[in-house]
Amino acid sequence: GEAAVVHIGLPGGGMRDVAVSPQGKAIGAIDPDQRISTWLSSIHGSLLIGRTGKLLVELAASWAIVMILTGLYLWWPRGRGAAGVVWPRVSRGGRAALRDLHAVTGFWVSGLALVLLFTALPWTEVWASGFRTVRADMGWVSGVQDWKGGEGPHAAHDHHAMAAAEPAGPPPKARLEYIVLRARSEHMPAPAIIQPPGAPNLFGPPNENVWTLTTLTQNRPQVRKVSYDPETSLEVARSGFAEKHVIDRAVGYGIAWHEGQLFGLANQFIGVATALALFALAISGFLMWRRRKPDGILGAPPVARDPAKLKGVAALILILAALLPLLAASLILLWIVERLIIPHLPRTARWLGVATTARPRL
Repeated sequence: GEAAVVHIGLPGGGMRDVAVSPQGKAIGAIDPDQRISTWLSSIHGSLLIGRTGKLLVELAASWAIVMILTGLYLWWPRGRGAAGVVWPRVSRGGRAALRDLHAVTGFWVSGLALVLLFTALPWTEVWASGFRTVRADMGWVSGVQDWKGGEGPHAAHDHHAMAAAEPAGPPPKARLEYIVLRARSEHMPAPAIIQPPGAPNLFGPPNENVWTLTTLTQNRPQVRKVSYDPETSLEVARSGFAEKHVIDRAVGYGIAWHEGQLFGLANQFIGVATALALFALAISGFLMWRRRKPDGILGAPPVARDPAKLKGVAALILILAALLPLLAASLILLWIVERLIIPHLPRTARWLGVATTARPRL
């Protein structure tokens, strides 16, 4: 059979995951915070610098949404054929081919990239906190939020808090092996978790006076939970993904997609292809900028000449700023810098390509 993993709280805080063979022998142990997957997750979510990193990641995601939507709006072909839109005209060579490569890649990947960005928002700090507040005010909450995001008492699991938790009562009479036998018949997707009465949960308050069987599978629609009586080991409650609030289900589907677990290898392939396409966009965009950049200045593109397009871009940005608080905060900061600081720094203004109005001397 397969080994089981027992989560053990240490006296001085912290936890250990101990692998136990079917014969009851400990065959290995690891600090869950030292796993490579945990380290990679920290890079992805916080750049290894805590809350500041989370805010930077959220800000970058907000601006990425702006760049994609406004880029599509400004570029969107009107009355053009498929060449240069659906496929690049590489035969043109030079700047034209590079521009087509950038545009066509953006055309194909923009939808998938937006899905990745929007499904990441529930994990953020500021946006997720606002989302949590709106849900509570609108009565859109049913049960415990089971993803880490936002500032709340149970927004994310804390291994140290779990380790410090005290048992809720006397040991249950129903023995663990009886619960394991019942758990096997459920065929929970891995990793299946059995928790004793009063045990701390990854999300939400501790267990009530019941044994609990659940799964930590990343494919959220497959998550379900079964509770057993601590005296008789009989089933007393059952809940699943379908019983969750519609918003929780929508977020669950989004998280499963984002993590590449919603429909197996195809989902993971799409995620990798999206990441590679975004990398190609960044490289081609950098190359186009370098080719047009004059010496000695940043080389920011000129203001669009079409007033209608400018109004459309402004409307898009205002709508997004209303939905993405860090974007709004950064726009206000940029406005303050441009209006109050840059005019006093003419060299910086010229390098940035920001027009300044000469101030009359008194």
